[in-house]
Amino acid sequence: QVQLVESGGGSVQPGGSLRLSCVVSGSIFGIYGMGWYRQAPGKQRELVAAITSGGSTNYADSVKSRFTISRDNAKRTVYLQMDSLKPEDTAVYTCNAEIQSRPWFKGDYWGQGTQVTVSS
Repeated sequence: QVQLVESGGGSVQPGGSLRLSCVVSGSIFGIYGMGWYRQAPGKQRELVAAITSGGSTNYADSVKSRFTISRDNAKRTVYLQMDSLKPEDTAVYTCNAEIQSRPWFKGDYWGQGTQVTVSS
């Protein structure tokens, strides 16, 4: 069974930093694009950052120059380094990955989400 497990969330003051991690477990044939999404109370889920299997990245305008997405393919892990955090970054952050879990099946998998709270 394929699972995505996040860690690294928590509470931090404005201007602080957090690093989120998401590891893929289970028997798989390959991992393609990976990304981080977030959803704040009363708002729609939005893409924060994404990274292709080749390492190309893209970011939401609101986090550019503050957040950095990276991945370690050998560890099946995607990271989100979040610096200069703002109260408006408060949300549940969820990782996503396109995974080939069977020779005939490739689909989107999601983690359970981790809370990030930025408050003084």
